[in-house]
Amino acid sequence: MNRKRFTAGALPIFALIFAIVTPGHAQGQDKKDPYPSMAPLDQYLIADRNAEIALARTAAPPSVSGEATVVILGSHGFETGAQGKNGFVCIVERAWTSPFDSLEFWNPKNRSPICYNPQAARTILPITYMRTRLALAGKSKAEIKDTMKTAVEKKELPALEPGAMCYMMSKQAYLTDKGITQDGAHNMAHMMFYTPQINPADWGANMDNSPIVIDPRGKNDPEPINTFMMLTGAWSDGSPAPLS
Repeated sequence: MNRKRFTAGALPIFALIFAIVTPGHAQGQDKKDPYPSMAPLDQYLIADRNAEIALARTAAPPSVSGEATVVILGSHGFETGAQGKNGFVCIVERAWTSPFDSLEFWNPKNRSPICYNPQAARTILPITYMRTRLALAGKSKAEIKDTMKTAVEKKELPALEPGAMCYMMSKQAYLTDKGITQDGAHNMAHMMFYTPQINPADWGANMDNSPIVIDPRGKNDPEPINTFMMLTGAWSDGSPAPLS
């Protein structure tokens, strides 16, 4: 893609995606994969259950996350940490929900607070649950990808619902080892919107002066979904977040 097409507001989030998805950009073409396989399980777990619940809730404004269900990572997968009422589900995802091309697929430092709306909780979150079960069962990246591909082909995952979206507005997230902003932050406050695989131009994604960017993972991952991203300009606590 031609970076000159992007506005200042769109550039940081594109850089974040590009750093995660493109191995040569993130780590250098000649460098060895820093995370060739899964680390010991305890490096991915958060020992304090309440701390993980609190971190998950930072994904969205308290008016949304305060009454959301929260799931936390256990030794066999995600389990309910707090029951909510509004249909949203907040979670701290780990690196194996990254694109399969990412060199950080097994990065144990990754902590990605996300709060899914009801539609996404029903149809996007099952992808996270399945990938997580496979990772914790000791499957390799290639085995996880093959299993996900089979699940899609056999329609074992729920069909995407219209209106599926999520918040990723946590100040405390650690999305990538690659610093993006001028202060070296590893994070961006943004929202994501899910559609079936469509022409990104239908949303004006990646166009001049457009705040919408498409996550390129759909080109190589088996899940037939487009993820459109938009910077919010604010963290979940209402304080300003960088747009450039």
